[in-house]
Amino acid sequence: MHQQIKTVITRNSDTILSDALGVVALTVMLCVGLILPGSV
Repeated sequence: MHQQIKTVITRNSDTILSDALGVVALTVMLCVGLILPGSV
């Protein structure tokens, strides 16, 4: 199983990076969206 995970990561490293950036962007947008209404 460890070998399979390693293979998936090496084959899809660019996709994993873009997915991680997307998760970070969504998290930031969620936090900003929750904070803005309280500060107005």
